[in-house]
Amino acid sequence: MRIIFSVIFMLSLYAGSNYYIAVKLYKWLNLLFQNINFKIFIVIYIFIALSMVFYFLPIPSGIKRIMNWVSAYWMGFFVYLLIFFLLTDFIVLFGALIKIIPAANLQNVRFFAGLTAILLTAGFVSYGIFNANQIKQVSYDIKLKDKELSPGVKILLVSDLHLGAVNSENNLERVIQEINKVKPDLVCFAGDIFNDNFYAIRNPSRINDLFKSITASYGVYACLGNHDGGKTFSEMTGFLEQSNVKLLNDDYAVVGEKLLLIGRVDPSPIGGFGGLKRKNIKEITASINADASLINLKFPIVVMDHNPSNIGQYSNDFDLIVSGHTHRGQIFPGRLLTNAMFTVDYGYYQKNDEKPHVIVTSGAGTWGTPMRIGTNSEIVNIILH
Repeated sequence: MRIIFSVIFMLSLYAGSNYYIAVKLYKWLNLLFQNINFKIFIVIYIFIALSMVFYFLPIPSGIKRIMNWVSAYWMGFFVYLLIFFLLTDFIVLFGALIKIIPAANLQNVRFFAGLTAILLTAGFVSYGIFNANQIKQVSYDIKLKDKELSPGVKILLVSDLHLGAVNSENNLERVIQEINKVKPDLVCFAGDIFNDNFYAIRNPSRINDLFKSITASYGVYACLGNHDGGKTFSEMTGFLEQSNVKLLNDDYAVVGEKLLLIGRVDPSPIGGFGGLKRKNIKEITASINADASLINLKFPIVVMDHNPSNIGQYSNDFDLIVSGHTHRGQIFPGRLLTNAMFTVDYGYYQKNDEKPHVIVTSGAGTWGTPMRIGTNSEIVNIILH
């Protein structure tokens, strides 16, 4: 019942917000073009606002892909049109109430307020599209205690590629170029490699070649994120295997005789992982402790766990937890929400000297709208000492 109420509330909020934006746009356009046809305007607006619905309809894949593209970009326009129309309306209303804006000039002021909102939206969206395509590199030096580790083991952390989303395939090429520039010892993909549906990828063979082109001394590993499931889960896992990406499903591997790497199964997959469920961390620890090949060895233990809300599960037996998922909110003001929701939504964190180090990346790709405002697409270079 709570889920139904939440869905109804969100749909009502979206409908109400779109009504507000549509009225504001029409009134502004009507000041600029006095003979604008209301019926044509409203049909076009409704078509764009509901474009995301087409993704769920049984229509040809080409049309579905176009509508997915329209809805992805509209999401960014929607957010900033709503923010800037509300902001300019408040300023105009406040100015009218305190008599700064004379009543005789109110219509002109509203026109320029609307123009300001539209230009600001266009500016933010344009910057967001550009910035999402810039792959930044962030570095962290982590000093470990009482572990057998030669100096300078280099881990390259990547998360949230969302392959199948708008612009994701071109973005992957840029990401892998940056990875290979770093020349890492180990590459870790910390979940959300896919975007719910394997068949949303337009050119799988190209993606396969790109993954195979990664150069890392000790290989490429991955764990599952919440978007790496659903009806095409088996296609996703099979594809990773073909692409020389070792998937760790609540399993571990000794990497280059340097460290022990664990990959966790995400607890909340969209559409499920084909019956695969997340284990209790104690089960995994017991398996490691029972492994005769690891007795008397003090390898650092690194964990890939897609969602940073899980970091409280790890004791001081673990050295480093790497996560993604949050996108750091991706577009402002989203980062205010993720900062409030997670103990750490981005960057480096350690609760105290006895707890594991935690690194959360904002991700290398985008979900929903292909924009980043107030955050960056990044890869993370981690040096273990």
